[in-house]
Amino acid sequence: MNVPIGIAVAIASLVVLPGGRGFAPKTQLDVAGAVTVTASLMVAVYAIVNGNEVGWGTVRTLGLLALSAVLLGIFLLIESRVAAPLVPLGLFRLRNLSISSIVGVLWAAAMFAWFFLSALYLQLVLGYSPLEVGFAFLPGNLIMAVFSLGLSAKLVMRYGIRKPLGIGLSLAAIGLLLFARAPVDGTIADVLPSMILLGLGAGMAFNPLLLAAMGDVPQEEAGLASGIVNTAFMMGGALGLAVLASLAASRTDTLTESGSSELAALTGGYHLAFLGGAICAGAAAALGAFLLRPAAMPAAHGAMEEPAVEPA
Repeated sequence: MNVPIGIAVAIASLVVLPGGRGFAPKTQLDVAGAVTVTASLMVAVYAIVNGNEVGWGTVRTLGLLALSAVLLGIFLLIESRVAAPLVPLGLFRLRNLSISSIVGVLWAAAMFAWFFLSALYLQLVLGYSPLEVGFAFLPGNLIMAVFSLGLSAKLVMRYGIRKPLGIGLSLAAIGLLLFARAPVDGTIADVLPSMILLGLGAGMAFNPLLLAAMGDVPQEEAGLASGIVNTAFMMGGALGLAVLASLAASRTDTLTESGSSELAALTGGYHLAFLGGAICAGAAAALGAFLLRPAAMPAAHGAMEEPAVEPA
């Protein structure tokens, strides 16, 4: 399903998006930096995903995590010495960009856990078909789409970046907490409030997160800042899902060994993972609401107006 959708998006981008050159100077690609940081993250994800199966204290798991740390160290060394770094390390001295990246990691861990584990709960515990799972996700996805089409930007223009981000992530945390109480014999009524809250939260929070990062850098670095936050989001999602899924599997094994039924054990494992996701979303909300600085939004070539000034 993703292939034709991706092709349609690519074609629409060529037709709809404005042309013109960007602001970045022409430089050589930092191949060594790209390879080392990608390899570091891939090795870390692989080690964490397989940690439950092979054991967390085994030579294999610890060795892979050590290799990931070494590769990350090499990446940082390369970035500090190369003439045209993939990620200039000086950018991380910018408060909003650094906080936005951390928020992105925590939030993505919560969101990926929601998408993946709630689908498993609906199928394996409640017995939904894949089509029924898709319909269960539809309300939250529609709400996210509506916010993405303009409501989120209007909230930012009126209230600044911190309030929509903090409130949105708090709603997502509450939605995950509700999922952490989902019963073994649940119905759509037990799921729908969580889906709606998570849709509201994600729709409200994503634009403020990107704008907070981009508004803290020069215009020619705005694309890089957006890329850093998006990369943090994707990597945080991969690592967070690996950790939370491992916690769920471990909890399920423990409950099964103690005599719980298969469905009760599965539900108990998902409850622990959803609770972990709620903690991540709550921490992200606190960081975004209290540590981000009010900042002027990027002008986007004159397409956006100045937001309301929020108190420091």
